[in-house]
Amino acid sequence: MHTISVIIPTLNEEKNIGNLIQHLQKEGDASILEIIVVDGGSVDDTIAVAQKAGAVAAMSPQKGRAAQMNFGAHMAQGSILYFVHADARPPLGFAQDILLATQEGYHSGCYRFRFDSPKTLLKINNYFTRFKLLAVRGGDQTLFITREWFDKLNGFDERYVIMEEYDLLRRLWRQNRSSFKVISKNVLISARKYDNNSWLRVQIANLIAMTLFRLGTSPLKIAHIYKKLLH
Repeated sequence: MHTISVIIPTLNEEKNIGNLIQHLQKEGDASILEIIVVDGGSVDDTIAVAQKAGAVAAMSPQKGRAAQMNFGAHMAQGSILYFVHADARPPLGFAQDILLATQEGYHSGCYRFRFDSPKTLLKINNYFTRFKLLAVRGGDQTLFITREWFDKLNGFDERYVIMEEYDLLRRLWRQNRSSFKVISKNVLISARKYDNNSWLRVQIANLIAMTLFRLGTSPLKIAHIYKKLLH
């Protein structure tokens, strides 16, 4: 029987991490073998809050989501790895969704998403996440992948200090795009990026980042430009 290791990369997420762990414990089931929080050098109480909530918490030897998630995957004992951002909330029954997808022959997948905001423009973003297109994917939608395929792809490329999930999916889809499933439920994600920037500003930043990614621009340069564009 498959078991699931949930891996959460964090950096200064003490306000979110406890609630997320409780949510995962409540909405998961016996197939959730462990919840692993991998921290990138928080200066708040992220690790202490995570441990108190019942997760395994560790400091990554290298900062950056790709490195942190690889470190968590190295620690994990489950046959399925489920990567979740600290400000995301997977839907009810997520563990059974993932197990069913693997039973159907899918090696990896994600959910659609829905922002925790009623703004009309954000509903446009929500709608397009139902399509299997690289441009509308992202770590906010969470990602599950079998250990076998994660190892076959050599995990996340730690050069990618931004867009690490896009790189992994691109490599996966080049080998077997049909093995990826977009589950027809929504992850609830934070709209804080849009609250701090206009909708148009974020869309322009995303478009520039994706274009540079497709052109093979250095991940460090993409990250530098992206951070300059957004608050």
